[in-house]
Amino acid sequence: MRRYWLFVCCIALLPRPGAAQTPPPAPYRDAARPVSDRVRDLLGRMTLDEKFWQLFLTPGDLDDSTHDYSAGAFGLQIAAARDTAGARPVTRTRADAARAHAERVNAIQRFFVERSRLGVPIIAVDEAVHGLMRDGATVFPAAIALAATWDTALVANVARATAREARSRGVRQVLSPVINVVRDVRWGRVEETYGEDTYLTSLMGQLFVAAFERAGIVATPKHFVANVGEGGRDSYPIEYSERLLQEVYLPPFKDAVQQAHARAVMTAYNSVDGSPATQSRALLNGTVKRDWGFTGFIISDAGATGGATVLHHTEATTATSAKDALDAGLDVIFQSSYEQHRPWLAAFRSGTIADSVIDAAVARVLRVKFELGLFERPYVDADSAAYWNDHADHRALALDAARASIVLLQNERHRLPLARTIHSIAVIGADAVDARLGGYTAPGATGGSILDGIRAAAGSAAIVRYARGPGRTTAEYAVVPATRLSSTANGKSVPGVQGEYWDNNRLDGTPTLVRTDPAVDFQWTLNSPARGIPYDWYSARWTGTLTAPPGGVRRLGVEGNDGYRLFLDGKLLIDNWVKQSHRTRFAAVSLAAGTAHALRLEYFESTGNARVKLVWDAGARSEWRASIDSAVAAARQSTVAVIVAGIEEGEFRDRALLNLPGHQEELIARVAATGRPVVVVLIGGSAITIAPWIDRVDAIVEAWYPGEQGGRAVADVLFGAYNPAGRLPITFPAAGGQVPLYYNHKPTGRGDDYVDLTGQPLFPFGFGLSYTRFAYSALAVEPVGIGANTSVTVRCTVKNEGDRAGDEVVQLYLHRVLASVARPVAELHGFRRVRLEPGQERDVAFVLTADDVRYLDRDMHAVIEPGVVRVMIGSSSRDIRLRGELIVR
Repeated sequence: MRRYWLFVCCIALLPRPGAAQTPPPAPYRDAARPVSDRVRDLLGRMTLDEKFWQLFLTPGDLDDSTHDYSAGAFGLQIAAARDTAGARPVTRTRADAARAHAERVNAIQRFFVERSRLGVPIIAVDEAVHGLMRDGATVFPAAIALAATWDTALVANVARATAREARSRGVRQVLSPVINVVRDVRWGRVEETYGEDTYLTSLMGQLFVAAFERAGIVATPKHFVANVGEGGRDSYPIEYSERLLQEVYLPPFKDAVQQAHARAVMTAYNSVDGSPATQSRALLNGTVKRDWGFTGFIISDAGATGGATVLHHTEATTATSAKDALDAGLDVIFQSSYEQHRPWLAAFRSGTIADSVIDAAVARVLRVKFELGLFERPYVDADSAAYWNDHADHRALALDAARASIVLLQNERHRLPLARTIHSIAVIGADAVDARLGGYTAPGATGGSILDGIRAAAGSAAIVRYARGPGRTTAEYAVVPATRLSSTANGKSVPGVQGEYWDNNRLDGTPTLVRTDPAVDFQWTLNSPARGIPYDWYSARWTGTLTAPPGGVRRLGVEGNDGYRLFLDGKLLIDNWVKQSHRTRFAAVSLAAGTAHALRLEYFESTGNARVKLVWDAGARSEWRASIDSAVAAARQSTVAVIVAGIEEGEFRDRALLNLPGHQEELIARVAATGRPVVVVLIGGSAITIAPWIDRVDAIVEAWYPGEQGGRAVADVLFGAYNPAGRLPITFPAAGGQVPLYYNHKPTGRGDDYVDLTGQPLFPFGFGLSYTRFAYSALAVEPVGIGANTSVTVRCTVKNEGDRAGDEVVQLYLHRVLASVARPVAELHGFRRVRLEPGQERDVAFVLTADDVRYLDRDMHAVIEPGVVRVMIGSSSRDIRLRGELIVR
């Protein structure tokens, strides 16, 4: 019967003689037509609101009925599936997580394709700095670690695997890679980059972009054009010369666009030469679109378009901010929530933005959607996502990449590798078990810990003792919690304190706002305590009762931007009622457990960017001292101690100090004082100053954030199953006072040194040790001369003179001996990672072209000036083994 009805339905669908024919599809739906025709047709059918939504990116979730996406959208960052309580991501296998994500993308895509008026598909957007930032995806080593491999084939494979996992889920744009050149290692986002060198960054960026674009995924190199300013601060204003931009910071973006064919570029938060990066006509319409011939779209960082009004103070309203951004060449406005679309949509509706500007931006977006084939193939096979994500080949690749990225910084007395017959090992440090994966990793993602890796590598015969130690962020004090604070609200006792807020900095008159605050723990940067209160002109008073905890209180204080004053039981404890700086001040008290005390804290702000915390000493000192004692005891009982130490960093988490945080340096000193051999494994994405303890330990290993297979990879290096060959993509200074410090600086006017310290780095760019030895010989430059249309081959021979197989990274640097403008003392122009068996030698060749000897003259013209170029080949930027000359004709 079913077959009969199906047949009848099919017959009914056939056209009958004289019946009206189905109209042909709209031209924009005809895949046979040129993309330009399809774009023109679809654009002509759109309303202003529909055009707006093609230029607005936001985290998306159709489960919220208050969101009206009926007009269609440019793209969405798809929200993660959550459990029924809405409290946490749903727990499932990695394959199930990938399948669920793909199904969710399909469902949201289906809404736009089938329910919006014109059926324009979205671009599902995600992050993929070192693996797709989604539950169930393979987590590879951090970008800085991938750069440390100096292995182009390996990095290309990682990019392809990440793109495969992303595409299988329906992700069609990634907000990656980060190709900012880093010359200040205090920046918290160094881990997301490929380091300090323009050539290395450009090459790694091209590999990433090309892999994603070939997979049909839009790559988005960021943050255009620089994202770290003076002091290593994130998104600080950039005041760079045109020469510095053209020589150092722009080339990676130019190559990503012109060589790797990136179809999107993301702007930075900061200003450049006084203009917000989202509104720089010279950079966006000028450099990117006009000079580079870029046909994709330019997108803002999240919330950056509004920065002109609330950060840079160059715009009075959202409407003018939107107009000036789009006029300057920005195409897509990226905001962090759906609700934030309202002022931007109002700006479009106001008529201040020219129709031609809007249409040009929309056309760029639509062109990419057509090129991606989204109109014809909007959905993905969820089973494919389950197959490719966490694929065995990808896990193996993550292990290869982690091993290849590890840099051996020191190995005194050949302490490493550890003998397989070792009797006992003390493994010390929070990072030995925390298995941190770095920023832009999927929430909840886990990896194998270094402790587990060591246990597996050491075998059952060895005794492995673990002590956590003091951790990375040892607390000297804590915020007074709401459970120890109380006040009265509506005649009832409630947890917390009563907060009164004034719209002046004098506590003058009637408070603008009165509320109950659970604790005094605030940081107001871009905003103020509440609506109607200026962000840079207010005062506050918190009152209530403080009840001492078990053990009592010995110190009570305030951390924050002064001025503040603290009263207890009517007595003034701390008087810091003057604006000067940020500091923490304590007063000695003697509060017995359970006793109640009247509390009053007053605060004022007159310049903005405020922080204020009510804090106390809760016995933290005795806790961290005891944790070090426990670690020392474990070391004394063991044959060797492996200390795994790490740093704290990340987006908007820059470091003023480059040493190991907390009490980790004291931990190293105490463990080393036992006389046991000490190996230190460093976890982090940037340089660490180690001069205070380098001579106390035997070996130092830089493991970066090594990804999900990092625990096994580190153990393989420690026990010699893998010979380390990673090389530093950033300079490690001897002290923070040397920063910024990078290898390819221009010649100094006098000298490098300080009165109290060398000007040289502790570990230079390109540095890394091995368990074997390599010799260089037979440098040849053929032919010796080079011109505008010729090339030169530079050759040398590298031999493994040790008794272990290993990789050597052969590095080629150039230096112009005499030039019309000052040139860097050395510039990387090539490298090869080669594997050699014991006694094996290999010829290594590099081809140089006119581009390698071209530079900008006094008038900023790219020229090939006759002269002598020094050719340097070595194992790092300072370990030069061979030197010759090249004549530019």
